[in-house]
Amino acid sequence: MALSVRKMLTALTTALAFTAASISTTALAADKKVTISQAFQSMLYLPLYVAIDGGFFSKEGLDVTKQTAGSPSAALSAVLSGSADFSLHGPEWTAVASEKGADVDVIANVVNGAAVWIATAPDVKFTGIKDVKGEVVVSGQMPTTSTSLFFRALKENGMSPGDVKLVQVPLGSEIGPLVAGQSKIAVMYEPGLDQAVAKGMKVVLSFPKLYGEYAFSTITAKRSIDPDSAARFVKGLQNALLYMQTNPSETAAIARKEFPTLDAPVVDAAVKRMLADGVYPKNVDITPKALTVAMDTQIALGNLKQQPKYDTFIARNYIQSALAAK
Repeated sequence: MALSVRKMLTALTTALAFTAASISTTALAADKKVTISQAFQSMLYLPLYVAIDGGFFSKEGLDVTKQTAGSPSAALSAVLSGSADFSLHGPEWTAVASEKGADVDVIANVVNGAAVWIATAPDVKFTGIKDVKGEVVVSGQMPTTSTSLFFRALKENGMSPGDVKLVQVPLGSEIGPLVAGQSKIAVMYEPGLDQAVAKGMKVVLSFPKLYGEYAFSTITAKRSIDPDSAARFVKGLQNALLYMQTNPSETAAIARKEFPTLDAPVVDAAVKRMLADGVYPKNVDITPKALTVAMDTQIALGNLKQQPKYDTFIARNYIQSALAAK
């Protein structure tokens, strides 16, 4: 009898163990599904693509769907309407929405440098921003951060937009007038910047180096976001950023995959420049200084009334959890 009982207990224990293993395997296999709405498909957002393509979200049990909204306001609207869990764009859009009573916070950093540069024709003498006075300068159509930063730099040097002959063009087309000789100075984003360099132009001013840490593009979510999903998302992004710092070649390979129509050397050069200039942050943290510098630009332009309150605007619980994770 005792033997029979022992056999039954053994069989029951084995069955329970098998069931538990099956449940555990099923739980791990069934990743949480979340959606992120990005303003654009942009080289600046490479940390997001590394997190997706490099499997860093998957390792956190997330199945992430990426949508492209076409504008920052549309990306944020996707979160507000509930059609997306997260959005990626400049934090000023979140600050304006929050100022108007929207239930949104910033939960992680993605771009921590003022990712704009000034390029010129090779024969242009440039010793500082004052050298652009009276010159034809091509830049993106407002509202855009590149032109906003250029205006800020002019103001900080006792100048105004009226001191230059500004030609505003659709974003991404700044290289056209520069290479054609219609302008010898252009305010540019990547990868257009390194496309221009490949055609003989030179980089004369780096806004990332000029302004230092600058919360340029961040992740936004509702305060009512599922905290487990948000924590997993921020941790996956954190691990992607760490990977980018120590694996530049593999990072560039992911960028080439995401931007297959661009020349590979241009993509590689753009990734290298943005890593070197600190555009891609070393982690998901957002310091008070980075937020203040970024919001000062928007306040000066009249887009924002006042600085958002750092302690309530930045959801540091997710950031701190990701930074502490091993």
